[in-house]
Amino acid sequence: MSTINRRTLLGTGAALAAAGVTPAFAAMPQEGPDTPKLTMYIQDPMDEAEMRRLKQVGINHVDIGNMRGQPWSEEYLRGMVDSLKKGGLELGIVMTRWSLDGGMDPGMSKIVYATPDRDQEIARFKQSIVNAGKVGIPVIEYNFYNHRAVEGYKEIPGRGGSGLSDFNYERMKDLPPIPSEGVHTHEQTWKNLEYFLKEVVPVAEKAGVRLSLHPNDPPSPMSRGSQQVMNSLADWKRLIAVVDSPSNCLTYDCGVTREIGEDPVAVANYFASRDRIGQVHFRNVIMRTPRLDYTEVAPDEGDNDMFAVMKALVDNKYKLLIMPEHPRGLDADKMLGRGWGGYTGWAYNIAYAKAMLQVALMQRGRR
Repeated sequence: MSTINRRTLLGTGAALAAAGVTPAFAAMPQEGPDTPKLTMYIQDPMDEAEMRRLKQVGINHVDIGNMRGQPWSEEYLRGMVDSLKKGGLELGIVMTRWSLDGGMDPGMSKIVYATPDRDQEIARFKQSIVNAGKVGIPVIEYNFYNHRAVEGYKEIPGRGGSGLSDFNYERMKDLPPIPSEGVHTHEQTWKNLEYFLKEVVPVAEKAGVRLSLHPNDPPSPMSRGSQQVMNSLADWKRLIAVVDSPSNCLTYDCGVTREIGEDPVAVANYFASRDRIGQVHFRNVIMRTPRLDYTEVAPDEGDNDMFAVMKALVDNKYKLLIMPEHPRGLDADKMLGRGWGGYTGWAYNIAYAKAMLQVALMQRGRR
């Protein structure tokens, strides 16, 4: 039996080169037009230093969240797009604003609660869609919750004392309604959502923009006295059936999928095979009781098989953005004064997701 050693490999490589043969050494696959793309938030699309930091960890596409003041003008959106291009970045998605206290953006709340002036707010939203299409922004993400159940969260220590987000419905289930928000039933809210979709999806189709609704997170059954409309797989399927269009999408979050007690791989296959995913949120959780009791953890621990999730997306030819979101609270970020969501936590999540993506692409290329 012959032994292949370093000298043998070098000699073989030299002989092949002399004969004009290129050895078939496979390079690591990279993002391209036909692959998913990793993304993360950018705080200031005009900040050259922030753009450099994102590029250094392999990010080429970014999200801008908490967009206020609709309609977003074409000039405003184009300014962000052009600035990012100078830094080698593409703007892949913009997101409507939500409040840290669980409330909605004042404009969206009029749509969610069906106040008398909701049609004016829908008209502003339509103009934002048109302007996004004009500057080439492919996705707008939005929420449609009556009240986000943020009062159920608590920080608990994880490995090495890192900060984890723990949710338990018991912490907030008896909190009273907020007068400015009112109390809304499941079907009332669905009626309002259907009205909104039938108004805006045709505009999005014409503009070449996808609208992507993020599920309720946390997906508790009630929040401040109101039922939630996007906290079950049945609701998610109902969403894309209301208006059957590639412009009417779900933000597929494999963490929320586990939180509601569903199989993230099966759910990814369902929506990706129908081309109804507007963005992916890629994260892991430990779930104890569906919708009621779980802990958000680092991507490499938890109940989800993250590679199986990534493989399902790649196999279904999903081509849009994947955000490895919800970074844990790490000491390195706290030392820099950043706390939760700091650069170190994001870099860790991005590197993990990039490895998952590259291996999934390698396996697809070999089939």
